[in-house]
Amino acid sequence: MSVSPGSIIVSDWHRCPDSREFFSRILHKKRRRKFGLLEAPMMPPQMNVDIVRYKVFISGKTGVGKSALAARLAGLDLPKMHYETTGIETTVVFWPVRLKESGRVLFFRFELWDCGESAIRRFDHMLPSCKEQVDAILFLFSFTDRGSFDDLSNQISRITEPSDRVVKLVVGTKFDLFMHTDVTESDVTHFQEVWGLPVFRVGGDVSEGLGEVAPLLNGLAENLWHQDCMAASSVSISTQAALRETDSEIIV
Repeated sequence: MSVSPGSIIVSDWHRCPDSREFFSRILHKKRRRKFGLLEAPMMPPQMNVDIVRYKVFISGKTGVGKSALAARLAGLDLPKMHYETTGIETTVVFWPVRLKESGRVLFFRFELWDCGESAIRRFDHMLPSCKEQVDAILFLFSFTDRGSFDDLSNQISRITEPSDRVVKLVVGTKFDLFMHTDVTESDVTHFQEVWGLPVFRVGGDVSEGLGEVAPLLNGLAENLWHQDCMAASSVSISTQAALRETDSEIIV
């Protein structure tokens, strides 16, 4: 179950003065820094910030903009020519957030996995590799491709099980091409009511601004942190119950 935006983290923190020191760690000359798999933002000793790591799989039909979304979230340039991803590509995105209740700052490390649809069909090991130990899945459709929207339910049913402990979010790409849209707002509203999943909207061009990627990255962080807190609470309750049972046996 998704959580409402802004209920756990400060949604507009990237605009606040006290966030500048943290966001400066993912910027270089006012542009987003590119991080490799083994790299992380450099933190001064006085900044005691925890990094939480998550694997995120980007799912969608060919041409909906999976690679473009990964580049957009990382603030990277995109090749002008479109090509289908031939295998699995990974992109690392760091994103600082402030928790509402405690004021604690966390650096989220999202490892985005993108795999071409043809590769998934040709090689049996591709999809299991993408799903292995995955924490969240972004299901993509394009506002300019009705077929990709109609395929969402098939995507979700094929890739996930109801019992999976994984965050599921839906992203509609090419939202800025409203003159060519094949998906209406009533379509999106109906989908959200039926599936109970939030739908985020992104444009087609990569932008340097943090404000355009903040809603999706914050939403991803919020739902992942909520999922972990719920899991930790469940483990704690189970542990307490086990201890109570042990105590009862000792008393008997």
